Amino acid sequence: MAAHRTATVEWIGDLLEGFGTVRPVEGGAIPEVEVTWRQRTDSANVGATPEEFLAAAHASCFSMALAAGFIGQGFEPEQLNVSATVTFENGVGITKSALSVTGTVDGASDEKWREIAGRAKETCPVSKALAGIEISLALPDIPDVVEEEPAVVDTADADADGADSTEG
Repeated sequence: MAAHRTATVEWIGDLLEGFGTVRPVEGGAIPEVEVTWRQRTDSANVGATPEEFLAAAHASCFSMALAAGFIGQGFEPEQLNVSATVTFENGVGITKSALSVTGTVDGASDEKWREIAGRAKETCPVSKALAGIEISLALPDIPDVVEEEPAVVDTADADADGADSTEG
């Protein structure tokens, strides 16, 4: 069964000086919120933006997918802390969503965290809806995998050593 959620916006005025009021239609969990172009494009202006709503949607959706992923692998997540930072570039649009997650999941190795979080990033419905932008994932509590480079044998030294041992 599909779930449908609706919100409406009433915009008054032009783009630069006008404002909009976001009004959720169902549920009422989100209060009426005012949005303006200045809030959206100037980080010094305080107020809600479409990117903030999108970030909230992405963080909450990803956290659900991550919890489901851990449960599906036999782990019981105690706590997951997810943030999403959505980037808006004036003249370009929304360009990136950066997910970051920390949490407590007893028994889950660093490798399992990387695997399950990576899969959640790819399968979360909001991530799928944002397929046209860059989506990154940070796991600040999980050490990065550092692949060691194979030792390089200096063939010039080996040849010189071999030449010395055959003389005499």
